[in-house]
Order: sequence, then structure tokens, then C-alpha cells
Amino acid sequence: MSNGTPKPSRRKFVKTAAASAFGFQFVPSHVWGANSRLNFGAIGSGGKGKADIAGAVGANMRCAALVDIVDVEKFSEADANGSVKSRLKSIREAREKFGDAKFYTDYREMIADMGDKIDAVTVTTPDHHHFHASLAAMQNGLHVYCQKPLSHSIWESRMMTKVAEETGVKTQMGNQAHANDHMRRVVELVRAGIIGKVTEVHAWTNRPIWPQGFSAVPGKEEVPLGLDWEQWIGPAEWVDYSPKIAPFAWRGWWNFGSGALGDMACHIMDMPYWALDLGSATSVKATEVGGTEISAPISSHIEYDFADKGVKFNWYDGQIGATFDPDNWKLISGEFNRPSEDILEGVDYKQYGSVLIGEKGKLFFHRKTENWFLQPESAKDGFIEPAQSIPRAPDQDNYKEWVAAINGDVERGQSDFAHSGPFSETVLLGSLAQRAPGVKLEWDAENMKVKDHPELDSIIRRDYREGWEVDL
Repeated sequence: MSNGTPKPSRRKFVKTAAASAFGFQFVPSHVWGANSRLNFGAIGSGGKGKADIAGAVGANMRCAALVDIVDVEKFSEADANGSVKSRLKSIREAREKFGDAKFYTDYREMIADMGDKIDAVTVTTPDHHHFHASLAAMQNGLHVYCQKPLSHSIWESRMMTKVAEETGVKTQMGNQAHANDHMRRVVELVRAGIIGKVTEVHAWTNRPIWPQGFSAVPGKEEVPLGLDWEQWIGPAEWVDYSPKIAPFAWRGWWNFGSGALGDMACHIMDMPYWALDLGSATSVKATEVGGTEISAPISSHIEYDFADKGVKFNWYDGQIGATFDPDNWKLISGEFNRPSEDILEGVDYKQYGSVLIGEKGKLFFHRKTENWFLQPESAKDGFIEPAQSIPRAPDQDNYKEWVAAINGDVERGQSDFAHSGPFSETVLLGSLAQRAPGVKLEWDAENMKVKDHPELDSIIRRDYREGWEVDL
């Protein structure tokens, strides 16, 4: 169950509090040294959850508990549409593969019941559950691997960073490319000045590939037997069940996700944000097409200004000319939204995801491939390559890096909440700007406020449904 490394967080919280924000009683510490293999609870087992479970198991963890809102032993596939059926397959496979793992539909119950039997959790849920699941785990002394973006709101990211620091648990966000050697090397090269002082960054994606830009809630449908819709909605504002919401299309809903930006920016913006140590933006402005009261836009261009660092960061998502087809509940594609040719200079934008512009030239980069390059190539003339300064992840694997941090083999995962919390705040600041298109928002990071726009406070810190309130 543990390798003998004590959990300071559990001891600390037993001394300072009697219960967590959810009313869980703190449980006794583990019997350290009883088993060198760490036990974890998987919060979310379908879709991306399958990959996170495999990653944790591949890092020598044991899956001791499974949480999902679909109980396949009760669910009738005859009641499911195609997207639900595909998700059912991975949920069923997890139940079969980890037959000894206890199954729950509510992660709060799992943590209350299994908190003294597991060491960690993976959180692979829709965005609106990330905060509550991670908070409950951390407050019970459990290490947390949480998918991106770290949370659904800026305030939640700030609190997750704070609680992780207070408890001392080891954390990691699921932007897997952060563990790649080539990303870490390019971060080192940028910091060493390979293109001189960087003043502009441009990053882009063709997402969304799911429905966005809708203005009406789909008709209510009967909840299939075995699907816990009450738990799926969780802390969010209530919406009646529809397969047009879950299991896949939730990303386009402001209620549950943060659109293409929330899905992809934690991957694509990661290297420049990390290399330039950007911290908090001072202002942000979004130009978007197709955004509504309930849905993220079909395409957008977001301009972040990091005035303190002298950097302007541009984000592009979606497809120009794309439209939402309400009859078939899907996007009709358009032309890839991307930087101008003045920026790209003939570079195949589909092969790269970002470009940094410095005083000596441009650096084009993609997180998944090592074919980053300089333009002009002569930009590196006279450049002396620096020594390695960032620890490398074991096998370039961010699950193994997380487990190594838990075991004390490394100080921390490089994408822990100390890094990914402020980073997710920056990403979600762009989502905030998408809710007020065309308006330059002056950002007070310390107080988490937009100057002269108090109407945005309810997005910065959202309200929760009864029974899901937190007191922090």
C-alpha cells in the first residue's frame, strides 16, 4: 500500500481539523511499509479514464476502487445511443479487468469508505467535477492526478493550488506532453535565449470537433437505467438528461466545460507559458464567433497581455466559417483558424501548434513531435547550448513522475498543482474573456477580479448546487 514514506498532510490535518469541507471524517494513517505498491481509486473509468487508469497501473500502482456514473451491471445497452455505447465498453472493461476493485457511482462515498485503504486518486471527469473530487481527496491526505484543465473556474484552480501546498500531497495535471524530453529541452533553450527576448507567442488548434455554439437546451430524455444523472450533474446547475450532453458533448457547455480552449490550451500553451515563466496576465480580450449564454464559441481569437513580462500571447481555436447544425446537433466544418501568413511565413500550421517570436527569430513547436525548428536557422549562430536544468521524467511519463514524487524519488512532478494551478487560471481567464467578447478585461490576479466588471464574479467563482457547497 505504501513504500514507507509518511504522508505529512494526513498528520497535519488531523491536528488542525475534524472534518473536511464535505463533512468527511479524517481517517487514520496507513500502516506504512505493509506493501510497496501504491493503491489508487480511479474517479472516472470510461473514455480518457481508461488511459489514466492504464497510466497509473503502468507506473506500478494498483487500482483498488472504481468510480463512474454508469453502473454497467444495471445499464441496458438497448437504451443507449452510439456515443454512450462506446463509453460503456471501456467502463465494462475496467470493471472486468479490476474485478477486486470496489465500485461506486459517487466519489465522495468512495473517499469516505476507502480513504484509509488507498494512497491516491486519478480524477478523469468532466471539468465541473475536477475541483470537488480533487479537494475531497487532498483533504483526506490522498495524492491527486487530475485531468486538464485543472478546474472549471479560476477560483477553483487557486484553491486547489492552495490546498495542495497546505496538505503536502503530491499532485500532477494530465497534460502528458509536459513530461516529454523534447519539451523540457526546448524550455531550457528558450530560457537560455536561443531566439533572444520573446515578445510574442501564437498558439492554435482546430478544436472544437464537438458541438458548440448552440443557444437552446435539447429536449429532455429518459435517463437510462444504471446511469446516475444526479451525480453526473453534481455541483453544476441542473439540466435534464440528454445524450446531446453526455458522455462526449459536455465540453461545449459552459455549465460543464470550457470549450476548445479548456480542452486544448493546457497542452498547446504549456511550453511557451512554462519557458517564459509568464505567471498571470494583466489583461485579456477575446474575439469570438458563435458563443451563447450556454455554449462556448465555435471559433475565437484570444489576446493575453503579460505586460510584466513584455509578452503578448495569442490563442486561436475553431474553424472560420463553421456553423452549428441544430437538427443533427453537430458542427459543420470551416477553415482552420490560425495566425496570419505574416506570422507563419509558409510554415505548415497543421504540423505545429505554436510559434514563439523573439528578437533573433521564430521557434516553431509541437508538443508531440521533436521536429521543432528555428526560422531563420541562423538564429542559433553563436548560441551556446545550456546544461540540463529541468529534471527529466522517468520514461518521459508523467504518471511515473507523479508516482516517483509520491515515493520520494523526485521532489515533485513538474506539472504539479504549483505549476498547473496558475497555468489553468491563465487558460480559464481566456474562457472568461469569451463570455465578454470584444471587451478588454483588466485582470487583478491577486484579488481574482476584473476591473469594473463585477458581473463576471459569478464566473470567476461559481455557485454550487445544494449539497455540493464548500467552505474555504
